[in-house]
Amino acid sequence: MTDLTELTAPTDLPEPVSFPQDRTCPYHPPAGYDPLRAARPLTRVTLYDGRTAWLVTGHAAARALLADQRLSTDRSRPDFPVTNERFAAVRNRKVALLGENDPQHRTKRRMMIPAFTVKRATAMRPDIQRIVDELLDAMIAQGPTADLVSAFALPVPSMVICALLGVPYADHEFFEAQSRRLLRGPKAEDSQDARDQLEAYLGELIDRKQQSLGEGVLDDLVREQLNEGALDREELISLAIILLVAGHETTANMISLGTYTLLLHPERLAELRDDPGLLPDAVEELMRSLSIVDGLMRQALEDIDVDGTTIRAGEGVIFSAAVINRDEDVYTAPDTLDWHRPTRHHVSFGFGIHQCLGQNLARAELEIALHSLFDRLPTLSLAVPAEEIPFKPGDTIQGMLELPVTW
Repeated sequence: MTDLTELTAPTDLPEPVSFPQDRTCPYHPPAGYDPLRAARPLTRVTLYDGRTAWLVTGHAAARALLADQRLSTDRSRPDFPVTNERFAAVRNRKVALLGENDPQHRTKRRMMIPAFTVKRATAMRPDIQRIVDELLDAMIAQGPTADLVSAFALPVPSMVICALLGVPYADHEFFEAQSRRLLRGPKAEDSQDARDQLEAYLGELIDRKQQSLGEGVLDDLVREQLNEGALDREELISLAIILLVAGHETTANMISLGTYTLLLHPERLAELRDDPGLLPDAVEELMRSLSIVDGLMRQALEDIDVDGTTIRAGEGVIFSAAVINRDEDVYTAPDTLDWHRPTRHHVSFGFGIHQCLGQNLARAELEIALHSLFDRLPTLSLAVPAEEIPFKPGDTIQGMLELPVTW
């Protein structure tokens, strides 16, 4: 085992504790969350606009509440918790699956399940391997220095999700740029405009598919759901946005931040090289410790008791995966990377009815990408000092803005 040591010293604790905060080390929760880790299973935090919300910090409470349908994901409800201005700007825009409760959520999720089973992800592994190999070939040919984010971590999941959905990869620069604007601004107007542009792009794509169907998941949805009246055009566009954006943003960040973390823990990387069979467990442990999607939001529909504390109807509830996944009651030495610990119960993919639909595909991509990267480039290292590499702010998906590497 190896300690996940901080790159910089902790900052002074804010008073009161605000959420979200920026990390001081890309693979650690913010130093300001230390009192939250001690305040399990539930505590109050202050949001960017001065409002307060409940923050779930305990592992057992998180799994119980994430499965509790008395908590709503409908972002259009009054007083739904908002963590930044960008989110506030688009909170009334329809968000398929993530922003829907049952029965609407259940109906749409059932439409998607066949495309994201373990069997389907396994069948895609040869195609994922081909994509990974081709990108590494190109990176090596242009090397020996590269930005791993733009050369590898981002295009791997972009190409995979495009192939799965039936979205032209030739358009990747457009939809990747709009995804960045949607998720991290810099202004609220950027998020609104990005959503508009993604809706227009995917609406045109769906219209073309109605004229000439192909073999992607979106083609199947047009054929089986849109044309049969089970979905309308607006619903399908909203579903397409969440599949496209989530399908490449999260995995891209895990590849880049996972690589960064392994390079800073060479003894753990050496263990994986000696025993590649540990890789599936290593991927789970990296997802647990990195917790790149931090701050799932809900709103109580009724009063809910949590270990003697009452969440009142209408109050906001936020789940901090970065804190929950380091609950000392569940994970011994949680700040330590350990490929041998049982980690399948982490909440990095959420839990309950809204658990990440694409988790099987994400696992396959991460295993293939990380194994091939370090196998093909055994001397891979950071090209600049670790503390000089920029990473993302705390109010978006966590990861590296760029990752200069050499070999």
